[in-house]
Amino acid sequence: MLVRRTLAAAAVIPFIVAAAACAPESDGSSASDPSASGSTGSCDLDSLPLRTDGQLTIATDSPAYEPWFVDNDPGNGKGYESAVAYAVAEQLGFSQDQVTWVKEPFNKSYAPGPKDFDFDINQISITPKRAEVVDFSDGYYAASQAVIALKGTPGAEATSLADLKGLRLGAQTGTTSLTAIRDVIQPDSDPAVFEDTNAAKSALENDQVDAILADLPTAFYISAVEIPKSTIIGQFQPETGEQEEFGMLFEKGSALVPCVDQALAALKDDGTLDQLEKQWLSDTVNVPELQ
Repeated sequence: MLVRRTLAAAAVIPFIVAAAACAPESDGSSASDPSASGSTGSCDLDSLPLRTDGQLTIATDSPAYEPWFVDNDPGNGKGYESAVAYAVAEQLGFSQDQVTWVKEPFNKSYAPGPKDFDFDINQISITPKRAEVVDFSDGYYAASQAVIALKGTPGAEATSLADLKGLRLGAQTGTTSLTAIRDVIQPDSDPAVFEDTNAAKSALENDQVDAILADLPTAFYISAVEIPKSTIIGQFQPETGEQEEFGMLFEKGSALVPCVDQALAALKDDGTLDQLEKQWLSDTVNVPELQ
């Protein structure tokens, strides 16, 4: 059984989950040393390529879900992704009041073309297809896919990927969860596609689907806080079996990427990323692996 790093419902409920995310190995560079990542520019604050001089513009979707954000307010620094974003901003030289948040729908974020932000942080998985039209930072979190069903229903009885094939499954549109349903599970009927996680949760509660898929930390929050009568029946890794990583998303060709990568490396080296994971996402317990 693999050990995986997941969530502890951000001061809402103390529970234990499967843990294992590991950030990319650092090369020992710092946010002030762009040469280590191959960049020819400077990562000094005055030299950063920004949409607005002296202001870091960060995007995420609305609503912004826990445990990644708290109270649907990315600007309060609470929740894993909000905290990581501010930690990166600080490494780059920004004060909190120099950070501006803008709304960017999840499905629009990885579309080709100009962006209205410096980077987007919104549980966006790094995939080769997306990387053709946008750029990503190094991964800041890794999580498997999880399957959520209501207790006492046919969905809750599944113990393997094969058991899921005959179920009514659903996930948010544009997510790797939906891709995992289609490509890995390959159910007998087309999966239900939802605009957002709230719609998926409502469908599960209203018996429109037997199970929904989400990343593991989100699944734990749903089952522990939002739908207590639900359960996580298991987890799995899509495609290669390697852990899927979330990355910050940038306009294609952004010269800011190396500086953010260096900031992330520094946060890994000094233990900040581990500390934030423990605060917002961690502790350990085994979750069944669906084979």
